[in-house]
Amino acid sequence: MFGGVFDVDDIESQIAKKEEMSAQADFWDNPAKAEKVLSNIKILKNRIEPWRKLVSAMDDLEALYELAIESGDSSMEDEIKAEYDANNETYEKLSILNLLSGEVDKNDCYLTVHAGAGGTEACDWASMLSRMYTRWAERRGYKVEVLDLLEAEGGVKSMTMQISGEYAYGYAKSEVGIHRLVRISPFDSNARRHTSFASVYVFPVLDDSIEVEIRPEDLRVDTYRAGGAGGQHVNKTDSAIRFTHLPTGIVVACQTERSQIMNRTTAMNMLKARLYEHYRQEKEKENSKFAQEKKDISWGNQIRSYVFQPYTMVKDLRTRHESGNIQAVMDGDIDPFIDSFLAAKWKGISLNTSAEEE
Repeated sequence: MFGGVFDVDDIESQIAKKEEMSAQADFWDNPAKAEKVLSNIKILKNRIEPWRKLVSAMDDLEALYELAIESGDSSMEDEIKAEYDANNETYEKLSILNLLSGEVDKNDCYLTVHAGAGGTEACDWASMLSRMYTRWAERRGYKVEVLDLLEAEGGVKSMTMQISGEYAYGYAKSEVGIHRLVRISPFDSNARRHTSFASVYVFPVLDDSIEVEIRPEDLRVDTYRAGGAGGQHVNKTDSAIRFTHLPTGIVVACQTERSQIMNRTTAMNMLKARLYEHYRQEKEKENSKFAQEKKDISWGNQIRSYVFQPYTMVKDLRTRHESGNIQAVMDGDIDPFIDSFLAAKWKGISLNTSAEEE
């Protein structure tokens, strides 16, 4: 029915098995496990049902087209064309969504922004990107929570947020890489044009079905007083937590909660997520695919450029997708960039940032 887009029989078999589990008398003895099973059923059904609706819509459109041909009624031409275009757009979106079938694509995610080369200007740029991703998440109906924030003059040095919602990781992972800003700096009294950089990292929030082993001897734990806004209690106690995984050098921190125990739990979840990505990359031996995460946050390594002067343009250097409405992009309208990236992967187009910018 779906032209080899996915294995319908296999998905229907998975649904049947999980629904059989949900019918067992002891199903709700473990509420957390039960909720996960029901959530998986919903996700699996959402992969099939939209395609069935599309097939039905195309069947109806074909019948309408044949009726118009038989009756010689040309007045339905615009209606048929509009319906066809709408169905084709739905097909493109469903095909892209089908790419998000990885083990953790459906999960929530952690998104981190680090300021790079550019000093105060770069810290302001990191702050602008943090706002952009917050607005993007809110547009999609996702929940956003800032977990760690290191403020600096003019903006932020680094920020980590958790984005919660269906396929948050699957979509947000398209943003991993170096983001470049070109504008007349408001911090330059001579009104010169500056170029700044910030990096974006995305890693999935893991559920209980994915195990990541962390040995106590491989972990260094630092506690410190949280900085910035948060009330007097936050700043007077050593509630902030920083974990350093010694074998890999991965560092995570959390300082948003008043309780050190809560910060420790959140930081441990973040560390497990980072290690999952690290070990997955090693296991799959696809270092070239993830090379952006290892590059310097500087000139020549960007995946996207945001130009405010002398013209306004946002251009993705992997897909060549661009937009002249830079304000809309900074307000979170980045789905066209994410969709074009996923569409390029779906069509097997090489995603190369080495070409010169136009």
